[in-house]
Amino acid sequence: MDIPFEPEMFGIQWNIHLILEYAAFFIGFRYYLYLKKKAKDQISSTNRLSIIIGAVFGAFFGSRIIGFLEAPYVNTFNLNYVLQLLNAKTIMGGLFGGLIGVELAKCYIGERKSSGDLFTFPIILGIIIGRIGCFLAGTNEFTYGKVTNSFVGMDLGDGLRRYPLALFEILFLMILWFFLGQYQRKKQLDINSGLIFKNFMIFYFLFRFFIEFLKPNTFLIFGLSTIQYLCILCLIYYHKTIRRFLYAY
Repeated sequence: MDIPFEPEMFGIQWNIHLILEYAAFFIGFRYYLYLKKKAKDQISSTNRLSIIIGAVFGAFFGSRIIGFLEAPYVNTFNLNYVLQLLNAKTIMGGLFGGLIGVELAKCYIGERKSSGDLFTFPIILGIIIGRIGCFLAGTNEFTYGKVTNSFVGMDLGDGLRRYPLALFEILFLMILWFFLGQYQRKKQLDINSGLIFKNFMIFYFLFRFFIEFLKPNTFLIFGLSTIQYLCILCLIYYHKTIRRFLYAY
Protein backbone atom coordinates (compact mmCIF):
# COMPACT_ATOMS: atom_id res chain seq x y z
CA MET A 1 0.00 0.00 0.00
CA ASP A 2 1.34 3.39 -1.03
CA ILE A 3 1.12 6.43 1.19
CA PRO A 4 -0.69 8.77 0.67
CA PHE A 5 -3.43 6.15 0.32
CA GLU A 6 -5.93 7.51 -2.20
CA PRO A 7 -7.86 4.57 -3.68
CA GLU A 8 -9.88 4.98 -6.84
CA MET A 9 -13.27 3.30 -7.07
CA PHE A 10 -16.09 3.83 -9.59
CA GLY A 11 -13.88 6.33 -11.37
CA ILE A 12 -13.60 8.49 -8.24
CA GLN A 13 -10.47 9.12 -6.17
CA TRP A 14 -11.56 8.81 -2.55
CA ASN A 15 -10.16 11.06 0.17
CA ILE A 16 -9.68 8.45 2.91
CA HIS A 17 -8.55 11.06 5.42
CA LEU A 18 -11.76 13.05 5.00
CA ILE A 19 -13.89 9.89 5.14
CA LEU A 20 -12.24 8.77 8.37
CA GLU A 21 -12.56 12.27 9.81
CA TYR A 22 -16.33 12.15 9.36
CA ALA A 23 -16.37 8.55 10.60
CA ALA A 24 -14.52 9.68 13.74
CA PHE A 25 -17.31 12.16 14.57
CA PHE A 26 -20.10 9.69 13.80
CA ILE A 27 -18.63 6.66 15.60
CA GLY A 28 -17.42 8.76 18.53
CA PHE A 29 -20.89 10.25 19.00
CA ARG A 30 -22.59 6.86 18.71
CA TYR A 31 -20.19 5.52 21.35
CA TYR A 32 -21.05 8.47 23.57
CA LEU A 33 -24.78 7.69 23.25
CA TYR A 34 -24.06 4.05 24.09
CA LEU A 35 -22.14 4.99 27.24
CA LYS A 36 -24.76 7.55 28.24
CA LYS A 37 -27.50 4.93 27.97
CA LYS A 38 -25.61 2.63 30.35
CA ALA A 39 -24.53 5.32 32.80
CA LYS A 40 -26.34 6.95 35.70
CA ASP A 41 -25.94 10.51 34.55
CA GLN A 42 -26.70 13.08 37.26
CA ILE A 43 -26.91 15.86 34.68
CA SER A 44 -30.33 16.40 33.12
CA SER A 45 -30.82 15.77 29.39
CA THR A 46 -31.53 19.46 28.80
CA ASN A 47 -28.33 20.57 30.52
CA ARG A 48 -26.34 17.82 28.83
CA LEU A 49 -27.57 19.08 25.45
CA SER A 50 -26.54 22.64 26.36
CA ILE A 51 -23.10 21.32 27.33
CA ILE A 52 -22.75 19.49 24.01
CA ILE A 53 -23.71 22.64 22.09
CA GLY A 54 -21.11 24.62 24.06
CA ALA A 55 -18.51 21.95 23.32
CA VAL A 56 -19.30 21.95 19.58
CA PHE A 57 -19.05 25.72 19.18
CA GLY A 58 -15.98 25.95 21.40
CA ALA A 59 -14.27 23.13 19.51
CA PHE A 60 -15.09 24.70 16.14
CA PHE A 61 -13.65 28.11 16.93
CA GLY A 62 -10.77 26.75 19.01
CA SER A 63 -9.64 24.35 16.30
CA ARG A 64 -9.70 27.12 13.65
CA ILE A 65 -7.94 29.74 15.77
CA ILE A 66 -5.10 27.44 16.85
CA GLY A 67 -4.92 25.95 13.34
CA PHE A 68 -4.33 29.44 11.96
CA LEU A 69 -1.79 30.35 14.66
CA GLU A 70 0.31 27.30 13.78
CA ALA A 71 1.44 29.18 10.65
CA PRO A 72 0.03 32.73 10.66
CA TYR A 73 1.60 33.91 7.42
CA VAL A 74 -0.33 36.32 5.22
CA ASN A 75 1.20 37.01 1.80
CA THR A 76 -1.93 37.99 -0.09
CA PHE A 77 -5.43 38.29 1.32
CA ASN A 78 -7.65 36.70 -1.33
CA LEU A 79 -10.41 34.10 -1.65
CA ASN A 80 -7.91 31.22 -1.74
CA TYR A 81 -6.31 32.41 1.51
CA VAL A 82 -9.72 32.74 3.18
CA LEU A 83 -10.59 29.16 2.17
CA GLN A 84 -7.26 27.93 3.55
CA LEU A 85 -7.93 29.84 6.78
CA LEU A 86 -11.38 28.27 7.16
CA ASN A 87 -9.92 24.82 6.49
CA ALA A 88 -7.08 25.21 9.02
CA LYS A 89 -7.87 23.21 12.14
CA THR A 90 -6.22 21.17 14.86
CA ILE A 91 -7.55 18.69 17.40
CA MET A 92 -5.62 20.44 20.17
CA GLY A 93 -7.44 23.70 19.60
CA GLY A 94 -10.69 21.75 19.32
CA LEU A 95 -10.17 20.05 22.68
CA PHE A 96 -9.20 23.18 24.57
CA GLY A 97 -11.81 25.30 22.79
CA GLY A 98 -14.41 22.65 23.57
CA LEU A 99 -13.35 22.74 27.22
CA ILE A 100 -13.83 26.51 27.35
CA GLY A 101 -17.15 26.21 25.51
CA VAL A 102 -18.39 23.63 28.03
CA GLU A 103 -17.35 25.74 31.01
CA LEU A 104 -19.11 28.79 29.58
CA ALA A 105 -22.25 26.77 28.86
CA LYS A 106 -22.25 25.29 32.38
CA CYS A 107 -21.80 28.74 33.88
CA TYR A 108 -24.73 30.04 31.82
CA ILE A 109 -27.13 27.22 32.79
CA GLY A 110 -25.85 27.00 36.38
CA GLU A 111 -24.65 23.39 36.13
CA ARG A 112 -22.01 22.57 38.76
CA LYS A 113 -21.49 18.84 38.24
CA SER A 114 -18.48 17.61 36.26
CA SER A 115 -19.49 16.62 32.75
CA GLY A 116 -16.32 15.52 30.98
CA ASP A 117 -15.95 11.87 31.96
CA LEU A 118 -18.79 10.70 29.72
CA PHE A 119 -17.06 12.28 26.72
CA THR A 120 -13.54 10.99 27.43
CA PHE A 121 -13.50 7.55 25.82
CA PRO A 122 -15.59 8.63 22.79
CA ILE A 123 -13.10 11.48 22.25
CA ILE A 124 -10.16 9.07 22.43
CA LEU A 125 -11.87 6.71 19.96
CA GLY A 126 -12.59 9.59 17.61
CA ILE A 127 -8.99 10.83 17.71
CA ILE A 128 -7.67 7.33 17.01
CA ILE A 129 -9.90 6.96 13.95
CA GLY A 130 -8.93 10.43 12.78
CA ARG A 131 -5.23 9.72 13.23
CA ILE A 132 -5.53 6.59 11.09
CA GLY A 133 -6.75 8.92 8.38
CA CYS A 134 -3.86 11.31 9.05
CA PHE A 135 -1.36 8.47 8.71
CA LEU A 136 -2.90 7.29 5.42
CA ALA A 137 -2.79 10.89 4.13
CA GLY A 138 1.00 10.92 4.58
CA THR A 139 2.61 14.29 3.94
CA ASN A 140 -0.67 15.72 2.65
CA GLU A 141 -1.54 16.39 6.30
CA PHE A 142 0.81 18.16 8.73
CA THR A 143 0.90 15.25 11.17
CA TYR A 144 4.20 13.87 9.90
CA GLY A 145 7.53 14.18 11.66
CA LYS A 146 11.03 15.33 10.88
CA VAL A 147 13.36 13.40 8.63
CA THR A 148 15.16 10.64 10.53
CA ASN A 149 17.59 7.77 9.99
CA SER A 150 16.00 5.90 12.90
CA PHE A 151 14.52 2.43 12.36
CA VAL A 152 11.07 3.91 13.05
CA GLY A 153 11.33 6.22 10.05
CA MET A 154 8.84 5.71 7.22
CA ASP A 155 8.34 7.09 3.73
CA LEU A 156 5.09 9.03 4.08
CA GLY A 157 4.89 10.07 0.46
CA ASP A 158 7.76 12.47 -0.21
CA GLY A 159 10.54 9.87 -0.58
CA LEU A 160 12.10 10.73 2.81
CA ARG A 161 12.11 8.67 5.99
CA ARG A 162 10.15 10.56 8.62
CA TYR A 163 8.82 9.96 12.11
CA PRO A 164 5.27 8.55 11.74
CA LEU A 165 3.82 10.76 14.47
CA ALA A 166 0.25 9.70 13.75
CA LEU A 167 1.16 6.09 14.58
CA PHE A 168 2.95 7.21 17.77
CA GLU A 169 -0.18 9.06 18.81
CA ILE A 170 -2.46 6.11 18.07
CA LEU A 171 -0.28 3.84 20.21
CA PHE A 172 -0.17 6.39 23.03
CA LEU A 173 -3.95 6.85 22.99
CA MET A 174 -4.59 3.11 23.10
CA ILE A 175 -2.31 2.81 26.15
CA LEU A 176 -3.92 5.86 27.77
CA TRP A 177 -7.40 4.41 27.14
CA PHE A 178 -6.38 1.18 28.88
CA PHE A 179 -4.91 2.91 31.94
CA LEU A 180 -7.79 5.38 32.28
CA GLY A 181 -10.24 2.47 32.15
CA GLN A 182 -8.24 0.63 34.81
CA TYR A 183 -8.09 3.78 36.96
CA GLN A 184 -11.85 4.30 36.64
CA ARG A 185 -12.61 0.73 37.71
CA LYS A 186 -10.05 0.68 40.51
CA LYS A 187 -11.31 3.94 42.03
CA GLN A 188 -14.93 3.04 41.21
CA LEU A 189 -15.49 6.51 39.82
CA ASP A 190 -18.90 7.56 38.57
CA ILE A 191 -19.24 9.51 35.33
CA ASN A 192 -19.62 12.84 37.14
CA SER A 193 -16.31 12.71 39.03
CA GLY A 194 -14.50 14.68 36.32
CA LEU A 195 -11.20 12.92 37.07
CA ILE A 196 -11.11 10.73 33.96
CA PHE A 197 -11.46 13.69 31.60
CA LYS A 198 -8.99 15.80 33.56
CA ASN A 199 -6.39 13.03 33.52
CA PHE A 200 -6.96 12.50 29.81
CA MET A 201 -6.38 16.18 29.07
CA ILE A 202 -3.29 16.37 31.26
CA PHE A 203 -1.58 13.30 29.83
CA TYR A 204 -2.60 13.92 26.22
CA PHE A 205 -1.47 17.54 26.23
CA LEU A 206 1.75 16.54 27.98
CA PHE A 207 2.36 13.92 25.28
CA ARG A 208 1.67 16.44 22.52
CA PHE A 209 4.02 18.97 24.09
CA PHE A 210 6.97 16.57 23.74
CA ILE A 211 5.96 15.04 20.40
CA GLU A 212 5.91 18.53 18.88
CA PHE A 213 9.71 18.56 19.03
CA LEU A 214 9.64 15.83 16.36
CA LYS A 215 7.52 17.92 13.97
CA PRO A 216 9.15 20.15 11.32
CA ASN A 217 7.44 23.30 12.62
CA THR A 218 8.39 26.50 10.83
CA PHE A 219 6.65 29.03 13.10
CA LEU A 220 8.26 29.10 16.54
CA ILE A 221 8.31 31.63 19.38
CA PHE A 222 11.31 31.22 21.70
CA GLY A 223 11.80 27.72 20.30
CA LEU A 224 8.27 26.49 20.97
CA SER A 225 5.32 26.02 18.62
CA THR A 226 1.79 27.36 19.07
CA ILE A 227 0.61 23.86 20.06
CA GLN A 228 3.26 23.69 22.79
CA TYR A 229 2.13 27.01 24.26
CA LEU A 230 -1.42 25.69 24.21
CA CYS A 231 -0.21 22.57 26.05
CA ILE A 232 1.41 24.75 28.71
CA LEU A 233 -1.81 26.75 29.04
CA CYS A 234 -3.82 23.54 29.49
CA LEU A 235 -1.43 22.23 32.15
CA ILE A 236 -1.68 25.55 34.00
CA TYR A 237 -5.47 25.28 33.79
CA TYR A 238 -5.31 21.86 35.47
CA HIS A 239 -2.56 22.77 37.93
CA LYS A 240 -4.70 21.89 40.97
CA THR A 241 -5.39 18.40 39.64
CA ILE A 242 -1.70 17.91 38.85
CA ARG A 243 -0.70 19.03 42.35
CA ARG A 244 -3.19 16.66 43.97
CA PHE A 245 -1.92 13.82 41.79
CA LEU A 246 1.74 14.52 42.69
CA TYR A 247 0.99 14.83 46.41
CA ALA A 248 -0.88 11.51 46.31
CA TYR A 249 2.34 9.80 45.20
